[in-house]
Amino acid sequence: MEKGDSGQKLHTKMRLWEFPNQYVIEPIEGSSSRSPLSISRKDGTMKLIDGIPECSTLRVPKIMTIFGVIGMLKILAGSYLLVITGRECVGTHMGHPIYKISSMKVFPCDQTLNNTPAEQKKTEMEFSRLITVAEKTYGLFFSYDTNLTLSVQRLNELGNESKLLPLWRQAEPRYLWNNYMLEMLIDHKLDPFLLPVVQGSFHHFQAAIGKDIIDITLIARRCTRRNGTRMWRRGADADGYCANFVESEQVMQFNGYTASFVQIRGSMPFQWEQIVDLTYKPKFEILKPDEAPRVMERHFLDLRKKYGSVVAIDLVNTHGGEGRLYEKFSTTAQQVAGDDVRYIHFDFHGTCGHIHFDRLSILYDQISDFLERNGYLLLNEKGEKMKEQLGVVRTNCVDCLDRTNVTQSMIGRNMLEYQLRRLGVFGAEETISSHPNLDDKFKILWADHGDDISIQYSGTPALKGDFTRFGHRTVQGILTDGWNALMRYYLNNFADGTKQDAIDLMQGHYIISVGRDMTPTSQNGGIESIASFPLALGLVLTGFFFATMSLRQVRYDFRHFFLSLMWAGISIGIAAFVRANGRVFCNRPRLHKPRS
Repeated sequence: MEKGDSGQKLHTKMRLWEFPNQYVIEPIEGSSSRSPLSISRKDGTMKLIDGIPECSTLRVPKIMTIFGVIGMLKILAGSYLLVITGRECVGTHMGHPIYKISSMKVFPCDQTLNNTPAEQKKTEMEFSRLITVAEKTYGLFFSYDTNLTLSVQRLNELGNESKLLPLWRQAEPRYLWNNYMLEMLIDHKLDPFLLPVVQGSFHHFQAAIGKDIIDITLIARRCTRRNGTRMWRRGADADGYCANFVESEQVMQFNGYTASFVQIRGSMPFQWEQIVDLTYKPKFEILKPDEAPRVMERHFLDLRKKYGSVVAIDLVNTHGGEGRLYEKFSTTAQQVAGDDVRYIHFDFHGTCGHIHFDRLSILYDQISDFLERNGYLLLNEKGEKMKEQLGVVRTNCVDCLDRTNVTQSMIGRNMLEYQLRRLGVFGAEETISSHPNLDDKFKILWADHGDDISIQYSGTPALKGDFTRFGHRTVQGILTDGWNALMRYYLNNFADGTKQDAIDLMQGHYIISVGRDMTPTSQNGGIESIASFPLALGLVLTGFFFATMSLRQVRYDFRHFFLSLMWAGISIGIAAFVRANGRVFCNRPRLHKPRS
């Protein structure tokens, strides 16, 4: 969409000057308003200035090029500026360039720490270390000209007045990754510096079908309301906002026509958790079961307001721990479902196993009537609406990653074929598989999409990605899945707690205030104060080493047999203690309860 007022355009390239007492951001491209922005290195206060301060010959300031301001985050005594230091153009969307953030940098404004008490300074440093995790955040995208937080249908529905607003004011807050960090800049009315950033995925390709060229784009938008890592953000909160909630939009452009189809995924919408405890599959725990109908009703009410009718596809198993979740979801969904909310259970593993994913056609037959009725958005060459999407398919498995991505790619494939037949590109019996070049690119598109979403939630690419990428399971894919499963285990148990703290801090789910307990860690004494898995593992291995060495000496002195038993007993005892207290030995989030 075009901007109506050039004065509202964003700065697209800037210089950041590091002076001893301030940072100065000097716009060099983009908006016609080129006033530099000064940010105090003492307390983070900011103001527009007339020009670059004079430089001392003794202390020449460092200068670096930046491509956007992500925002400011205040802790206790200091504030922290986040900027984009590297970008990569990954394609265009609705005629506008889309960029992926390739590098970010945090600049501290914390000189007041010099005069703060030692304890507060220590706490500030602990929090600031969490902020540096943001520099490694994966899958951040932005545009200077169009709003990536909005689907094509919602962009098309914007009124003329809304189109003149700055991009951040048009944005959908739930998909605005830096929403909280922009607040300080918003307060200072710094519109040309306010760059909306989305976490998710952006991939596209062009393919020839005879003489026709079609352009396919796939966009993921991750919701920030219950954002987090795989094991530390499960289910829904009390307001019905779900973990790993992602909007996926497939956009097709052909001869001036634009078609858009939106799907969503999200954790099962009631309160449940799966807390890591060193076991490979921690048990599922349903929290506040009596609250499930109210939470689920809020969730589906929100979806109906935003998307219209909903068909919820549940892909989990019917037995074991997943079976308990399935029973809760299905029975509660029957209580809240109505004419505009429909629940369908499809036992993915039971029906498809590990290789027969073509049996997903059984599921498609169950939802084809919904898709035909609620459709997709279609705009003609003049941008006029010929058809609109009136409902959405919501898909979930346990993680909303692997099974979900295979299923969504199947639905996206069928909808693309439907659109191409509508425009006369495909004949009545023609399919994507009839065109190998299009087929290969479409598979890769959805495989990359699934990998991006999976990396953001679990830390590894998606499992079963070989089927999405190649159309069948491969030996290499199965081996890769095994490795990724082990990596997920490691990250879930020994890394994701700290990552969850960083996410909560960056997104404003944990608000720091002087009146609050300022420590980000749980200092409760007891086992927690001494629990260290590396230390425990070292002691276990040491015990077994001495047990083995003693056993080898038994033939010379039988007393070594008892020493061997002693060392083995110590090792087994420590291992049993760690196993019994597994949760304490895992890397857990340490911040206090999020704001309501």
